[in-house]
Order: sequence, then structure tokens, then C-alpha cells
Amino acid sequence: MKKMVLIGAGSAMFTQGLVSDLIRHSQGRKWHLALVDTDPGTLDSITKLCEKMIEAKQADIQLSYSTDRREVLAEADYVVTTIGVGGRRAWEQDVFIPRKYGVFQPVGDTAMPGGISRAMRMIPALIEITRDVMRCCPKAYFFNYSNPMTANCRAISKATGFPVIGLCHGVHDTQNSLADFAGIDRRRFSSYAVGINHLTFLYKFFNDGKDAYPLLMERYETLQREGVDFRHVGTTFAEPEAELPAIQDPFTWSFMEGYGAYVAPGDRHITEFFPERFPGGSYYGKTFGVDAYSFEKVIAYGDQIYEQVFELAQSHEPLPATFFDKFVGEHEQLMEIIESIETDSRKTFSVNMPNRGAVPNLPADAVLELPAVATAAGFAPLQMRDFPEVLCQLLAKPIAIAELTVEAALTGDRNLFIEAILAGGYLNDRNAVKQMTDELIQAHHDFLPQF
Repeated sequence: MKKMVLIGAGSAMFTQGLVSDLIRHSQGRKWHLALVDTDPGTLDSITKLCEKMIEAKQADIQLSYSTDRREVLAEADYVVTTIGVGGRRAWEQDVFIPRKYGVFQPVGDTAMPGGISRAMRMIPALIEITRDVMRCCPKAYFFNYSNPMTANCRAISKATGFPVIGLCHGVHDTQNSLADFAGIDRRRFSSYAVGINHLTFLYKFFNDGKDAYPLLMERYETLQREGVDFRHVGTTFAEPEAELPAIQDPFTWSFMEGYGAYVAPGDRHITEFFPERFPGGSYYGKTFGVDAYSFEKVIAYGDQIYEQVFELAQSHEPLPATFFDKFVGEHEQLMEIIESIETDSRKTFSVNMPNRGAVPNLPADAVLELPAVATAAGFAPLQMRDFPEVLCQLLAKPIAIAELTVEAALTGDRNLFIEAILAGGYLNDRNAVKQMTDELIQAHHDFLPQF
């Protein structure tokens, strides 16, 4: 029996998707899944839902749960973190407080003041989790899904030295979307990608081993000639019925035109790394977070998912017949990665891990999103020795900001918090940045022990 500990099980969509995958792709292997969440009510509901899922499929999965991770970490083979310190209410403050200062964020969980603020809450909690893993199950594989991915994984590496692998479905989904865009069979389409999480450059494209860049650009240029109505850009997964333009990520496509590289995972995230190109948050006549990639709609969608989960969990009715048909998202490749480790089948995945020379023209200690092979001996990154220099320069500033952010979060240094925000150019008035930083610290006071 293999044991997995999921810390942050209240991340409802992820937990449902993971259990669904455990049921469908266990490869005859028995599993013990231990759920951990600090909120007893949330933990109770998600545990009841998982029990229903396991019972519905008569799966050979042992389930346990606890609000104290130290009670269940012993003998774990895999530890997965999906925590969100402060939840969606804290996330709201990461976006709403900067808005008062004219800083508009489409997401606010990775870059810009919101992502930096989130790191201040996340990093201390993840360091504590890592130290418990080191004490209780030092041989376990440790996977992190929590954002801001780059800063979180860099902090764990810097503070503890324990190997952590950050996972995100952005590159995987972007590659599939590009194949669909060009009318190419996904199974025959591949790419090479390097960057930092939510700013990763796909810079080589292949269809049956042949250069697929001309196919992608031919389709793009055809649509451009036909004319694209950009009034409907800026929709999100929270608006499934929204009308979509023929070219959904125009800023991302500008990198294809200029540098031959497509940036994962598209405009919603990557625009946060280039705020100087969108003064006042203006994006094709809309405003980031307001009517372009509406932040409020994403939050409302998350709240709705939680309500649905709790209703299903507490109901005496069986799960709907279509329940297991709906799961896509962050969890998607985890079981495939684990299978590659367990069987040493050495499949390649896009992961977040320390560079250590894999991309020689980027800092050795930077956490990069890059292709790596999952083996029985751990993860081996591919050597990406042809990564274009111009793309390295575009990554230099966000890597530096991440380093400032990590040091601020580890030390509780308010001045470094301020410098991280100033370095991004989101707001150039130092006094305003100081005031905004103090508001963010005050709003999250209960989650910032280092300050």
C-alpha cells in the first residue's frame, strides 16, 4: 500500500479530482489517502464526499483525516500541498487593497502586489510543513501546488534544502490548446518550454517531430486577416457561456510574432508580469480584474463550488450519475507522474524545480518551470542549452522580484516587502507603496507571524 498525505484538502476541486484519479488510475496499487485541513468543518465535509466517491466505485482506498498533519505524515510516500492561507477572503484583500491605489490585477495570486502579499502568508506555513515532512517522512516525495509557485518553492529550497517539486497544469493545458488551435492531433504535438510559473515560454513546437511553428502562425495569420473582434477578450473559467474571440490571448500571441515563443498559461496570468504595458490596468478597452478577467466572478465561482461540495457531502442522496465525468484541473498529471516514479518509466513532465545549470543562461538557484524526467531516483531536468537569450532577459526581473519576496517572507522585513513591490513598477510612489504594504500587513496580521 502506498500512502499519500494531502495538506489543504479543503481545496475542493483539487481533492475531488485527485480522488477521482486515484480511483481510475491506481494501476492495481492500494492507496492510503490522508486528508489534512486546519478547518474542522471543511475537513468533515470533504472527507464525507471522498467517502461517497470511494463507496460509489467500490475502490480499494483507505481514507483517514486530521486537522493535525503530524498525526498522519508518518510513513507517507507522497506529500501534496494545496494550502491557501487565509482562503478566498484573504485573497480578496490581496486584490482589493491594491485597487485603492490604482493597481488592477487580473489574478493576484502570483505576481504584482497581490502575489507578493500572498507569499508573505504562504511561505511561513509551507516552511513549517516542510520541516514536519523532514521529521516524519524524510523519504517522501513532496509536491506543491500552492501559489505563488516560484516564490514558495524557492523559499522551501532556500530555507530547508528539502527537495520540493512544484506542479501546475499551465504548460500542459497550453500545449493542448495550441494543438487544438492549429487543428493538430494532441498526441502528435509537442513543445519545449522554460520559464517561471505563469510566465513560461514555449519556444519549440513539433508535429510528428517536424517544426510546427509555421502551422501555428499560418492559422494565426489567417484569423488576423479575417478580422478579430477583441470586445470579448478577458473571459475566465467562471464564465463558461461567455462569447470568445477567435484569438483569445492577443498579448500572448504578440510574443509569437516577436520572438517565436508562446507564453503559458495565456494573458490572464502573463500580463501581470508586464504591468508597464497596461497603464491603469487597461486591456483592450477593459480593466483588469473588473471586466477583463473579472476577479469577483472567479471568487464567486469558488464560493459556489464550495457550497456545492458541502451540499453533496451532507446530503443523504447518492452522488449524481455524471459526477465522475467533470474533473479537469491542477491534479491532472499527478497520478501519471507517480506512476512514472513507481515504475521508473522515465516520462517527461513540466515541473517547477531549482535550475542548477539545466538552463545555463539563467541563475543556478532560481526555481524554473522546465521539462524534467520523473524517475525512481527523483526528477532529472532536461538540459535546455538553446534557450533564447532575449527570453532570459524577460525573465530576469520577475526572478529578482521573487528573490526579494522570498527574503521578505522569511525574515519579516517590511522594507524588503516594499522593495519587492517597487521593483515591479506597479506603483512608483514610494510613500503610496509603504502605505499599501502596511494595509496588506494589517489586513493579514493573523497570518503573518514573521512580521
